[in-house]
Amino acid sequence: MPLLAFLVLLGLSVLGYAWNRQAAAALARGGQRLHSLESFHGAYAFLSAFVPVAILILLWLLAQGPVIDWLVMRSLPEAALSGADEGARQLVMAEIRSIAGGRVFGQPEPWKVEAAQRLLAMRAASGWALLAVVSGLAAALILRARARVAPEFRARHRVERIVLRLMIACATVAVFVTIGIVASLMVETSRFFAKVPFTEFFFGLNWEPQIPLREDQIAAEGAFGWVPVMWGTLMITAIALFVAVPVGLMSAIYLNEFAPQRLRAVAKPVLEILAGVPTVVYGFFAVLVVAPALRSAGQGVGLDVSPNTALAAGSVMGIMLIPFISSFADDALSAVPQALRDGALGLGATRAEMMTTVLFPAAIPGIVGGVLLAVSRAIGKTMIVVMAAGLIAKLTLNPLDS
Repeated sequence: MPLLAFLVLLGLSVLGYAWNRQAAAALARGGQRLHSLESFHGAYAFLSAFVPVAILILLWLLAQGPVIDWLVMRSLPEAALSGADEGARQLVMAEIRSIAGGRVFGQPEPWKVEAAQRLLAMRAASGWALLAVVSGLAAALILRARARVAPEFRARHRVERIVLRLMIACATVAVFVTIGIVASLMVETSRFFAKVPFTEFFFGLNWEPQIPLREDQIAAEGAFGWVPVMWGTLMITAIALFVAVPVGLMSAIYLNEFAPQRLRAVAKPVLEILAGVPTVVYGFFAVLVVAPALRSAGQGVGLDVSPNTALAAGSVMGIMLIPFISSFADDALSAVPQALRDGALGLGATRAEMMTTVLFPAAIPGIVGGVLLAVSRAIGKTMIVVMAAGLIAKLTLNPLDS
C-alpha cells in the first residue's frame, strides 16, 4: 500500500505539472506576458504537491509501526501480560508479528492469533487511510497551484526557493548523520574502555577478542592490543601496493602511449570492470584459489605457508586496486599537453626518455592522488582480510604467516 500511495502521488504530481504548464502556455498564446516560463509553472505544481506529501508518507510510515504495535498491545488480555517485563512484552509482540506474517511455529494461543488478525486489519486500514490522505492532499495542493497561474505569478522564484530548501534539508541530514555516527562511535568507545584499560589497548601485543558472553560459557579471557591489528593492516596494505602500483602504472603507460586504439578501447573498460567486483568475491578468490596456490608453491620449495597468509590477502587486494591506480594514472597522462610530447620528441628524446623526463613529472600529482586513493581503499576494505587472513591478528614480520 505505501508503494501504491507513492505511485498515486507521483502520477498526480506529473498531471499537475502538465496541467499548470498547459494553463500557462494558454495564457502566453493569448498574448499575455508571463513572468516565468511555462515549465516553471508546471514545476511549481509538481514540487508543491510532491515534496510535502512525500514527507508525509515518510512520517506516516515511521509512526505506523510503533502506533499499531501499541494499539495491539493495549488490546491484549490483561492475564496474558500480567507480571511481564519489557523484554517479555517485546517477545510477545515479535511472535504476534511472526503469526501475522504467516510464520507459525507449533500451535499458538488463540489470543495471539486474534492479535495477529487485529494487527493485519490495522495495517490494512492504515494503508487505505494513507492512500486516501495522499490522494486528497495532493489533489488539493495541485488545485491550489493551478489557481495561482497568472501572468504576474513569480513561479520561477517559488521553484528556486523550494529547490534551495530541499538542498539545505539534504545538507542538514548529511551533517546530522555524520554527527550521529561520531556520537555512536564515542559511546561505544567509552563502553569499550570502561572494560579494557587504555594501556592494554594501545600497548598490548596480542589481539584475541574471544570472550565469554555468558557465565557458563567457556572461552578465552580476551586480549585487545591494537599493535598487531595495525601492523597486519599496514603489512597487507604494503603488499597490495607492491602489486598494484607497478601493474597499474605500467598498464596505464602502455594503454596511453603504446597500445593501438582498438586494443585500448577494449582493454581499458575490461580493466576497470575489476573496480566493480564486490570485495566478497575477491575474498572467495583469495581463499579458494590464491591461498591454496601459494601453499602448494611454498611446499614445492620447502616453505611453510600458512592457510591464512597475509601474502594471499595482500595480493588479491592489490588486484582489486589495479583499476584505481591505472585509471588515475591514465587520466593524468592524458591531461599532459601534446605540445610537451612533441617538444621532447623534436629535441631528439626517445619515447622512454620522453616518458621519464616529461610525462611523469607533469602527471605526478594525478598519479600520487590515485595511489593515495588506493591506500585509503586498501586500509578500509576488511572483507578480503577477514576471509583470507583470519580474525586473529598476529605480530609477525613473515608475510607467509597468518
